[in-house]
Amino acid sequence: MSGAVGSPAIEVRGLSIHYDSVTAVDQLSFSAAAGTIVALLGPNGAGKTSTVETLEGFRNPDAGSVRVLGLDPSTDHAALTRRMGIMLQDGGVYTAARPPEVLALFASYYDNPLDPDELLERVGLADQRRTSWRNLSGGEQQRLSLALALVGRPEIAFLDEPTAGIDPQGRALIRSTIAALRDDGVTVLLTTHDLDEAEKLADHVVIIDHGRVLADGSPQELMASTSNDDVRFATRAGIDVTALAAIIGGPVEERSPGEYVALVEPTPAAIAALTGWLAQNDLALADLRAGRQRLEDVFLRLTQTAPEAVESDEATRTRGGRGGRGARSRGRRGGARP
Repeated sequence: MSGAVGSPAIEVRGLSIHYDSVTAVDQLSFSAAAGTIVALLGPNGAGKTSTVETLEGFRNPDAGSVRVLGLDPSTDHAALTRRMGIMLQDGGVYTAARPPEVLALFASYYDNPLDPDELLERVGLADQRRTSWRNLSGGEQQRLSLALALVGRPEIAFLDEPTAGIDPQGRALIRSTIAALRDDGVTVLLTTHDLDEAEKLADHVVIIDHGRVLADGSPQELMASTSNDDVRFATRAGIDVTALAAIIGGPVEERSPGEYVALVEPTPAAIAALTGWLAQNDLALADLRAGRQRLEDVFLRLTQTAPEAVESDEATRTRGGRGGRGARSRGRRGGARP
């Protein structure tokens, strides 16, 4: 059983998930084209985990429908499992096992797996062959988790915070690996709190909060959706914003240490006044954005103006939700055949 040619790799239609009286996902709808990288973004408690667990087949929807590669993740779970890879942030690996042993075990579940030795090279763990899982660093465990998600040659990969806690070199390696998956025609759904990562990697972004879609489109479309009538710049923390405001003709706010917003129209005259004042005061300009948003700007604007948040996914799961991350982990990481 498979989806029709040209059909989306992921289809979510009117998805709703409830935990007792709490609505974690509220009539959520979005789709993802095959062979693209999709970033599902939202603050803690937005409904991301519940949505992804439903797409993976570890949670049943209370209303609505989901399709992954044309299959129902719940009723067609056995067929879908062989075609998808899942990367979690924690759990499920025998702590005394070494990377080649873990990869060989997972490779045995598939008819045409990737070569474990080549995959270790690909994720930068060739020098850690004799190190047990428990003695790998957090970043190395993340890279091994990515390898486990890829060993079965998946058509779709679900990656949960793939670069969390990883050093810059490791982040670059994982990001290039994810980009290569897209080049090979694999659909990737990733969740991340690194908005710069999503902006650089994703073909499509879905921003959700309180279980609802707030924005849906390419990073470029979302960043161009509204223009900022302000000037954003970075320099030394604690500058005299009152003096600068008098020069450029509008208020200046230090939103975070060293990060400023001048609430003025981004005209050439305003930019010249700003840079001239910084030069006069021997202040280096670290960043300058005039009327241009980053994905992070869009995310913060949308989520800060959304209604009051519902309880987090984690809180609702601990009150008796169906399955949750623990069931998800055991199903893929406890040695059970997919």
